[in-house]
Amino acid sequence: MPASVDIAALEVAADKRFSNEPRPFLKWAGSKQALLRHLTAALPEGYGNYYEPFLGGGALFFLLKPKKAFLSDQCKPLIETFQAVKDNPQAVLRHLKHKKVSKTEYYATRDNSARGKYKKAADFIYLNKTCWNGLYRVNADGKFNVPYGLPKTTNVISSTNLKACSATLKSASLEVKDFETAVKDAKSEDLVYFDPPYVTGHQNNGFCEWNEKLFSWTDQERLAKLAHRLMRRGVHVIVSNAAHPEIAKLYKGFSAHNFERQSTLASSAKFRRKVGETLYCSN
Repeated sequence: MPASVDIAALEVAADKRFSNEPRPFLKWAGSKQALLRHLTAALPEGYGNYYEPFLGGGALFFLLKPKKAFLSDQCKPLIETFQAVKDNPQAVLRHLKHKKVSKTEYYATRDNSARGKYKKAADFIYLNKTCWNGLYRVNADGKFNVPYGLPKTTNVISSTNLKACSATLKSASLEVKDFETAVKDAKSEDLVYFDPPYVTGHQNNGFCEWNEKLFSWTDQERLAKLAHRLMRRGVHVIVSNAAHPEIAKLYKGFSAHNFERQSTLASSAKFRRKVGETLYCSN
């Protein structure tokens, strides 16, 4: 039996995104934390299981707190970090409490691979919260190479929020998977939220060129075909993407909700501008 969705309560929680718990414990590039109001408006009246194959920071998951969730991503260190937080947030916090926010500590952490799942998770969180714009990027050797980000706060993590995230993750399965494999068991009335890397170089939409390497146009087409198959199966599908006519063609038959947000990936605030985004919904 699908669980009902209290949209009004979720809207209130979405407006408290900086104080509400649980909230994302990572600062992920492309996070939907600031766009939760748009996402709540797109939700169905009820749903069964929840699937999120491009997990990132998990903003919608932490807002919904679903009874059963299947979370996945192609980024193995990300999933391993979520799993460590799920299993033992205290162990992660023990390693984090020794970390100082400084350029010296940042590069020492970045250049030395940690051992042990909880220390690795703590280092991942520390680097994420102190690097430039929460960007995750690796070089040809698979080494994280994002520069120090001059964070405005020395508070890397909220212990109470991390524990709240851990409690919410108890209902979730966490796996490293391709998006198509991740949702193969989704059935009628389930909810699938796709938030892929966006198309780039079109209409000055403000997204970085490395997204094309992460997620090609062929991947965009494969995702859209999958979304249509799921919709025909009776699955509730929501897809986030850049506002672009070629993307819109891929989702013919879906309802489209257009809006603008402030770009966050420019090197300086003066270069950040409004960029268009679209939510495609099957219901």
